[in-house]
Amino acid sequence: MGSNPGHPLPLGFVFRSRAKEEKAAYADKASLTDSKQTRDPQAPKGRPTPKRSESQTQRRSVASTSMTRKDASKRQREERRTAMQRQRQALASGDERYLPARDKGPVRKFARDWIDSRFNVAEFFLPMAVVILVLSMVRVGALQSIALLLWLVVIVLILVDAFVNAYRLKKRLAERFPDHNRRGAVAYALMRSLQMRRLRLPKPQVKRGERP
Repeated sequence: MGSNPGHPLPLGFVFRSRAKEEKAAYADKASLTDSKQTRDPQAPKGRPTPKRSESQTQRRSVASTSMTRKDASKRQREERRTAMQRQRQALASGDERYLPARDKGPVRKFARDWIDSRFNVAEFFLPMAVVILVLSMVRVGALQSIALLLWLVVIVLILVDAFVNAYRLKKRLAERFPDHNRRGAVAYALMRSLQMRRLRLPKPQVKRGERP
């Protein structure tokens, strides 16, 4: 028989069409809902937002790291304090292990001992300067002339003594340490000779007149 265009569609076909339409609408709604979900701005693209437990774990990790840095800084301060204390003790006792770099080595030790074993004009400069200053303040022409003369004498004596010390010490160092680096040792010794004996650091380890 021929098909009748006005005949109604079967019920099964109608139900199947409605079911397909409902599934398509549900899928569109779900995709729209997912697109509207907020994403963590710090989360990388294409990755889900970290959970609360993960965020708390990260915060605890950062806190523990900062505490570790504080402990490291505290430990460094304690180590520096200990090193400074050892250095002060070494300057008083002459212990080579903890002396500053400028005072270490056999060449510097010999230069110190050589200066400490003799009298140096420069080490008396401070007390002589006080005496000369007092004389120059007295309003007496003769005393002021004497003070000026003493200034000249003291300066000449210091220069001559420093020249002799530099020449003799340089010669002794060359004989005693021919294969060592002696650079700066003479200037180091001359600077030490400008200080009063009891104020020198490291403390003198030899007596006056004792040959190093």
